[in-house]
Amino acid sequence: MVLRFIKLVILIPVAVVLIVLSVANRHSVTLALNPFRPEDQLLSFSAPLFVVVLAALILGVVLGSLATWLAQGRYRKQAKVEATEARKWREEAGKQRTRVEEATTRTLLTASK
Repeated sequence: MVLRFIKLVILIPVAVVLIVLSVANRHSVTLALNPFRPEDQLLSFSAPLFVVVLAALILGVVLGSLATWLAQGRYRKQAKVEATEARKWREEAGKQRTRVEEATTRTLLTASK
């Protein structure tokens, strides 16, 4: 419940700011991808400023997430190996517990005779 409240406290102001910026920056800008000939129409496009800013923001988030995911690959691999090993040891402990229970049962049966 607290986490949901915190999300609302953060997301509502961010949404309001994005809406205000989008309305205020509706004029068209030309983004030239050729630094040597900016007037080249092949490598440029026109879009509202807020679209360019939001696209750059989204691209940054996606690239940052991808870089983080790739950087943490070795930790995920290690966690997978450790989980497999833990599963193996749990199975071994279960087998040993069964053996002890069987041995105890046999000992009790022979002692009661």
